Amino acid sequence: MPDSLWKTLGEETLIETPHLSVVKERCTTPTRANGESWLNVRRKQAVVIAPRTPDQRFILIHQERIPARRMFWEFPAGQIESAVTESSIRETALRELREEAGYAPRGGDLHSLGCYFSSPGFTNEFMHLFAALDVEPHADGNQPDESERIHEVRAFSAAEFCEMMRVGEIQDANTLCLAAKLLVFGLMKP
Repeated sequence: MPDSLWKTLGEETLIETPHLSVVKERCTTPTRANGESWLNVRRKQAVVIAPRTPDQRFILIHQERIPARRMFWEFPAGQIESAVTESSIRETALRELREEAGYAPRGGDLHSLGCYFSSPGFTNEFMHLFAALDVEPHADGNQPDESERIHEVRAFSAAEFCEMMRVGEIQDANTLCLAAKLLVFGLMKP
């Protein structure tokens, strides 16, 4: 469908924070020529990184998530704070890998595995997915942002990781989506 069928007729920002905004908007769509009102949670684009060690183990972080009131095993991830360019996307991926997990890929090598919208029914959040192969501990260790509470960083074999998904121990959508990409690209063999 042509992009010309999607037009913003008006919008009102209801909430604005450094990490997201909630906007009431009215827009036309391919099937709603007169427009439709919608609440849209706008977020910065972000990255998710699957770090894999030379012995084929995957690094996960165990992190508190206040909205869900629990801790999650997940891959490192973070928002792109500057203008979105190929360079800023890769720089953000390397920074988040180092800050959250305390690892860096040997030679700085990242492999793009595509992108996805996390929940397009209410947000425009767009995630860039990467594999960081042959990662090794960074000399500075992990240094999460002040707002993050990472309780543990641990390496799991592909079989352990897949079992964690099977039994529901991994429930983070970013991690589950990236795991699917790892499987279809042949970068994870359970």
